[in-house]
Order: sequence, then structure tokens, then C-alpha cells
Amino acid sequence: MRLYIVRHGIAIDREDPKCPPDSERYLTEKGVEKTEQVAKGVAALGVTADLFLTSPYMRAAQTAEIFASALEYAKQKIRRTDLLLPGAEPSLLFRELAKDKQVSTVFLFGHAPQLDDVIGTALGSKKHLTALKKAGVAFVDLKRLSPPIGELVWLATPKLLRRAGK
Repeated sequence: MRLYIVRHGIAIDREDPKCPPDSERYLTEKGVEKTEQVAKGVAALGVTADLFLTSPYMRAAQTAEIFASALEYAKQKIRRTDLLLPGAEPSLLFRELAKDKQVSTVFLFGHAPQLDDVIGTALGSKKHLTALKKAGVAFVDLKRLSPPIGELVWLATPKLLRRAGK
């Protein structure tokens, strides 16, 4: 299984007086613009997806929708899962993914440091091996889902992917 792991784009700051509760924090205008450019960069690599899974938090779901537009993935097919919420146990996510036998390419949208936990778990580590930036993307090739055995193929900064999309 090919796994593309995407951290949400730039969201309204927690310190902003207009900031809603954490689950409702949304992408800023700049966050939307930069995330669209990153998504175009990923699309320029010729990537397609069988499944989009996102945290139910607004900023992650918005990021998933932006990527869905760029990759021509139907927005109504995006699935929300609590397994991508901050603090969720990565091994449960991999067990869930193992149930979907027809899927070969999955995009996950969520939060730091939880996504770094997912990457570490996929690579057989209990420690963080990565630190995804906002709208950063990692590509992990999974040889086995549960327990996961994978290889980090690449990890790209938003800046690099924005350039790829131009």
C-alpha cells in the first residue's frame, strides 16, 4: 500500500482572539493558498488516490478537500475518522487500513505530532523520525499493514511541493 501522509495547512492561531475551539480551527487565507499550491505539486507528480481519510477537525478536512480538487478525487468520498485525531493510537489506524483489501493508494490528513507517530510506527520505530511541516507530505510504501512494515520513500516540505506545482 502506498501511503501519503499530509499535515493540515496553516490554520488560525490558537492565540487569535477570534480562534474557535480546537476542533473548529480553520485554514487561514494564506493556508488555503499555500495548501492549494502544495496539492498541485503532488498532482504534478502523477499521484492518484483510492482513498482519502481525514481527521474530523476542520483544518484537516479542509486540507483533504483541497487535495481532492487537485487530484480529481470526489469530495463526497472523503472519509472522516477519529483514528487521525491528535493522540490516536497509530496501530489502530493500520489495523483499520488492513481491512480495506481493494485499496492500494491512501491519503491521510491530520495533525502533528500524531502524523509523525504514524510515520514512525509505519517504519517500525517508537520514536519520531520526522517532523512534518504544515502542508508537508510524506510518502511511505507499506509492505505489510498490521503490524506495519514500511519504507519512507520521500518526505517533502511544502516549499518543495509548491515549486513542483509551478
